Amino acid sequence: MRVEKHDKAMRPKETQGEGLRWRAPFEAPLRLAGFAWFEHDRAYRRLPVKPRWPLPKAVDDLANCTAGGQIQFQTDSRKLAVKVQLAGPAGSDHMPQTCVAGFDCYLGPPKRQRFWSTTRFPFGADVYTCPMFDLPRRSMRNVTLNFPLYQGVKEVLVGLEPNAQVEAPPPYEDDRPIVVYGTSITQGGCAARPGMAFTNILSRHLNRPFVNLGFSGSGRGEAEVAQTMAEIPSPACHVLDYEGNAEGGQLEKTLGPFIEILRQAHPKTPILVVSKIRMARDEVTPAAARTRREKRDFQRRVVEERRAAGDGSIYFVDGGSLLGREFHECAVDGVHPTDLGFWRIAKGLEPVLKDILKA
Repeated sequence: MRVEKHDKAMRPKETQGEGLRWRAPFEAPLRLAGFAWFEHDRAYRRLPVKPRWPLPKAVDDLANCTAGGQIQFQTDSRKLAVKVQLAGPAGSDHMPQTCVAGFDCYLGPPKRQRFWSTTRFPFGADVYTCPMFDLPRRSMRNVTLNFPLYQGVKEVLVGLEPNAQVEAPPPYEDDRPIVVYGTSITQGGCAARPGMAFTNILSRHLNRPFVNLGFSGSGRGEAEVAQTMAEIPSPACHVLDYEGNAEGGQLEKTLGPFIEILRQAHPKTPILVVSKIRMARDEVTPAAARTRREKRDFQRRVVEERRAAGDGSIYFVDGGSLLGREFHECAVDGVHPTDLGFWRIAKGLEPVLKDILKA
């Protein structure tokens, strides 16, 4: 049954975008964030097009997913639309199209932005033009548009009224990016829409730029990835959350060297190591729960040993505490968080990052 035949609220909301002036997100005064190599490569990609070190193929492929990308600006336009050409259609059995291939829109002042809308387009489309708002009154508004989490974007244009004022967004609290390396959970699987990935939640709440280096199923701690990550200039903090993909002893082999590569490139940059969140199976599978505790304790020891050796800028968070007592209710499939899970992850990490960034 096609429910949209009976409920107009369920129908795609596309537009032809007539009468709008179209702007590229890298066109001043718009601000493009989340793509550390964009100025060099001119591509919406999370790692360099031609990396200096040979990246694992899966990581190289997934770097084309635009998780964490943002377009920010202020405008008094009553109308806003986006015109998007994706690298391919959405395709997932347990993530909505709005997450995989959609943009969403937030309005409001820094640290108090509120969700407004999400692109709605026919299932399987790889080209769409969608309205983000059509408001009755002209007023200067601060806008953030979040890129899709699990698909690439070949082109995106922002449509505004031709006579609208467009200004740069308010400044960040600090321009230095917080760089987060991890797994599918870091990338944003399985949020309902892009703004609910925990890195995007934290970016809103802290008013800071984030670079999302979550690689679904492929956050394994390879040295080449660490070396590439270390190229991002002037990071405010590195967050390592890749336990979930580092199987068969990979975590124990890679964590120390990964940290050392980052530390050699950025001697004073804080590093936050986060162990894996609790999974639904932890409730009923004692072996899984035991393995999670063992890996948690290993990561804590690595951090404690480095601190004892004089590295006072490395920290640890027990990810098993982030989802709370109802952790088993926070996932789509027993592993990947819902929006509730991402909200709890972000709220758990927020005070930790605030303290680290003040240190």
